Amino acid sequence: MGLHHHRFYGGETERRKWQNPEATLANIGLHKGFTFVDVGCGDGFFAIPAARIVGKEGKVYALDFDEEAITSLKRKAARENLENIEAKTGAAEGIVLCEGCADIVFFSIVLHDFKIPRKVLANAKRMLKPTGRLVDLDWKKEPMNLGPPLQIRFSEGKAAKLIEGAGFKIDQKRDAGSFQYVIVAIP
Repeated sequence: MGLHHHRFYGGETERRKWQNPEATLANIGLHKGFTFVDVGCGDGFFAIPAARIVGKEGKVYALDFDEEAITSLKRKAARENLENIEAKTGAAEGIVLCEGCADIVFFSIVLHDFKIPRKVLANAKRMLKPTGRLVDLDWKKEPMNLGPPLQIRFSEGKAAKLIEGAGFKIDQKRDAGSFQYVIVAIP
């Protein structure tokens, strides 16, 4: 998971040229006081800005199986005195970070990386509040110079089917810039 991030996106500065995490988080409705779960968080490209947005009253859970990425995330959080981030190393198939606590469970460009996506989505459902939302941000399955190899990408349709298969109802699908799409689903 984390490894993919490093391989395809270079450093954060490079990635920010084509993706603005603050704008993305605002677009998915992240607010002060929210509980945000970032599954497959890498070294915190979204988790760190999310922690700034949710503030002291909010909470960010960050999960990745790449220990180095989590160590790096914890270092960044400490540098900014962000005490509202709980970062864990482990496989998303086997971990439920909290029961019914999350306003948003967020998957950024990782759904195709999981061995058992359905299990990961079932865990996401357990973490969400009844009013919460699952957000899947991913690469369009189209040839382009950026991003992971075409053959490993999930089309919007495939991702939506997987999410519905895990018992979610798709609320919206839309483009996120030229390269990516966002699917928002409710439990």
